[in-house]
Amino acid sequence: MLEGLPLVAVFGLFALSGVIILLLGVRMTGIADRIADLTGWGEAVVGGVLLGAATSLSGTVVSISAALDGRASLAFSNGVGGIAAQTAFLAIADMTHRRANLEHTAAEITNLFQAALLMVLLAIPMLAWSAPEFTVFAIHPASVLLIIVYAVGVHATSRARHAPMWKPVKTRETREDDPDEEPHRENATRIVLVFLGLMVIMGLAGYVIAQSAVEIVTRLGASETIVGALMTAVVTSLPELVTTLAAVRRGAMQLALGGIIGGNTFDTLFLSLSDFAYRDGSLYHAIGRPDFLWLTVGMLMTGVLLMGLILREKDGPFRIGTESVLMLLIYAGAIAVQISVG
Repeated sequence: MLEGLPLVAVFGLFALSGVIILLLGVRMTGIADRIADLTGWGEAVVGGVLLGAATSLSGTVVSISAALDGRASLAFSNGVGGIAAQTAFLAIADMTHRRANLEHTAAEITNLFQAALLMVLLAIPMLAWSAPEFTVFAIHPASVLLIIVYAVGVHATSRARHAPMWKPVKTRETREDDPDEEPHRENATRIVLVFLGLMVIMGLAGYVIAQSAVEIVTRLGASETIVGALMTAVVTSLPELVTTLAAVRRGAMQLALGGIIGGNTFDTLFLSLSDFAYRDGSLYHAIGRPDFLWLTVGMLMTGVLLMGLILREKDGPFRIGTESVLMLLIYAGAIAVQISVG
């Protein structure tokens, strides 16, 4: 698709697609907040499922396109690298919310549940990699298991919201999910259709990024893992950064936190879809050790986040939560290790 273009033009298309994704992410945050109010689904559920899946669409297209081209490392590292980057974005959002630690403010059972679900989903590819290679029609059973666990987890998340068996202690800084608009089916349908239209455009931008990344890897001989984890993953994750910052500014704390955690759980499906698209056997056995660095980093950062959500520290060092400081240090350390090993 881009073979005849100069390398400068390829980088230009990569950057332009990133800007489009960024701008759409801003628009989709406000729409998602309205959908939460008009449908009565709640910010945490809409942020975790609808907004999380929508802002992850461009990354999904990147991973599937890379897998179809036989580039297993690019497909895998794009997915798991995005999870690490998006978790780090929560720490950045915490810096912008000066009144209290974001994890303290956005106390919600669904966010706790989805964080635990994410750790389970991230463990499944690790199990697949450590077990003997086995495929059915070139698809590893772990890919099917990921989809099943995700679907069951989404259903259980909805149950946890509507019939919670645990509730956070309310403080002056706790922000509850109070709708700004009354539920209205007709308005909700129109808003959802606009949201879906923006998703389509975001998916097309993701395809251009995927093709640009393949050209960059081919022409420069760059590591697929570095391009996937530190370029495509970060660029396609920019909507999560923007939507999180925008949600915090709007006071929609559940939407901010749920969008990141829900987006991360959806991102694990990148691996399933990539394995379906990769026709040379098991995706989990076609990648290298550096790719699994980002899988374990994602698990570690999610574990730290989950502990922060449970502890609910109000004020931490440097006026942000201790878990935010730790997540940034882990992410920065992983980048340093990745660059050093290539």
